[in-house]
Amino acid sequence: MKLVRVVVLVSALAVVAAAAGAQTDRNTTVRADGSSIFADVAERVRPAVVFIKTERSMSAAERDGGGETPFEFFREFFPEEQRSQRNRRVPGGGSGFVFDDEGHILTNYHVVRDAEKITVVLEKGEEEEEHDARIVGSDPHTDIAIIELTDAPKNMPKVVLGNSDAMRVGDWVMAIGTPFGQLQGTVTVGIVSAKGRSDLHIVGGDATSQNYLQTDASINFGNSGGPLVNLKGEAIGINTAINPSGQGIGFAIPINMAKSIMSELIARGRVRYGYLGIQLRELDKTLAQGMGLNIDKGIVVQEVQPNTPAAKAGFQTGDVIIRYDGEDVRDDGKFRLKVAETPVGKTVPVVVVRDGQQEKVSVTVGERPDEEVVAAAETRESDAWLGLHVEDAQKSEVRRQYRLDRGDEGVVVSGVDPGSPADEAELREGDMITEVYSHEVRTIDDYVAISKRLKDRKDPIAFLVKRGKSTSFVTVIPEGK
Repeated sequence: MKLVRVVVLVSALAVVAAAAGAQTDRNTTVRADGSSIFADVAERVRPAVVFIKTERSMSAAERDGGGETPFEFFREFFPEEQRSQRNRRVPGGGSGFVFDDEGHILTNYHVVRDAEKITVVLEKGEEEEEHDARIVGSDPHTDIAIIELTDAPKNMPKVVLGNSDAMRVGDWVMAIGTPFGQLQGTVTVGIVSAKGRSDLHIVGGDATSQNYLQTDASINFGNSGGPLVNLKGEAIGINTAINPSGQGIGFAIPINMAKSIMSELIARGRVRYGYLGIQLRELDKTLAQGMGLNIDKGIVVQEVQPNTPAAKAGFQTGDVIIRYDGEDVRDDGKFRLKVAETPVGKTVPVVVVRDGQQEKVSVTVGERPDEEVVAAAETRESDAWLGLHVEDAQKSEVRRQYRLDRGDEGVVVSGVDPGSPADEAELREGDMITEVYSHEVRTIDDYVAISKRLKDRKDPIAFLVKRGKSTSFVTVIPEGK
C-alpha cells in the first residue's frame, strides 16, 4: 500500500504576516516573498526520518484486553475472527530518525519492545526502500532505543542533534513521523508549550525517568520515535507520548537526555544508572516542623539500605540532603534523575543537614542493581502503599507459593496491614493485581512506578484484581478521605 504524505507547513499567524507584505529574514517563519522556513526545514529533515514496522506474537488476552500499547492503532485492520485466535503475529510500529554517519536510528523503546521482526522504511524520493533492522540498545527507564539496519546504504541522510536545554517555552518546533502507521513523512508545526513535565499518565511511553518537553505540534499514534526539531532543523526531542483526552498536547523526550545515554546504548546495549541506596522523601514545611528543622527544602533520608554506596559513605536516617554535586536539591524527582545520570564510580560531594548542622559527605556512586532488586527494596514492610505488600508474579518462588500459571502477569498480594485502606477494601493475600488506576501492571516495576505517582492521592483508586478464576475491580479509598 502506498503511503500518503501529509505536510502541515504554515501557521495562521505566518499567513497573515505574509499577506500583509511583512518584511522578514531567514530567522522568521515567512519571508518577504511568501516562502516558509518550515518548508525548508521539512525538506531537509524528512529524508532522515524513517517508518519502523514491527511484528511480535500477541495472545488474545493481550489483544482484547485493551491497554496502552504501540500496537493498539492497528487493531481495526484485523478481522474479528483473527483477533480471537491466540498467539498471532501482530504488527505495530512507529517512527525514528538517523542521527550519525554509521546509520544509527533513534526511536522509542516502546516502539520496538518485544519486537521479533523490525523493518525500516526509507524514503528515496518518490520511492521507498525496506530494510531489516536490529536493536543496538534500549532503555525502558527513558523510553529510548537505538536500532540499525542490517544492510545500511552508504551516506544516509541524518538529523543533526540540537540542544534541548536551549529551547524556550514559545519557541517554534516541528514534529515529523508516520502517524497511524500510514501517513509517512507527516509534518506538523507548533511551539514548545512547557518544559520539565513529569509524573504523567499518558499514552505512549511509560518511562520512569520523565522530563518531557510539552508541545502543541500534533502528535498521534505512530509518531512515537520521530524527531521534534527546531527551525534550524536540529532534533531537540524524540516524540513519545500523547494525551488522548486532550487537544494539542503531546510530549517529547529532550534530546539532551538521549545524548547522555547514547554512547552506552551503542557500546553496551544498556544503560548503567547511578545509585545511592536510600529511601527518600521530599521535605516540605509540615515535615520540617515535625522534625524541628528551620529549613523547608531538601530531600529527607528515610532509610539507608545496607551494603550500598550511601551506607558506605555514612549517610544516616534523618539526614536532609540540600546539595548534591554542587547543585541545590529541592525536588525529589529531579534529585532521582540527577543521581541516575551521575557516572558510575564518580565521587560526589553532598551537603546534608544532620542534627541541625550542615555536614559534608562524599559518596562514590554505584551502579543501580537490577530493577527487581530495587523494587523489592522500595516495597519493604515499612513502606507499604495503602497497606499492601506485593510480590512479582514472574518470580518462580512466588508462582509456586501461590500456584500461578507461568503466563500470569501482575503482582501478587503477599500481605495486608490490618485496618489499612487495602484491608478496608477487603483485598487479601493471594489476590493478583493486574491494573491500577487504569494502568496495566505486568511487573513489580509497573506497580512501583504507579504507586510513586499516586502516593499522595486522596481520591479512590480502582484496582483490577484476579481472585481464583474471577476478575473484578476493587476500589481502595486512601486514608484521610
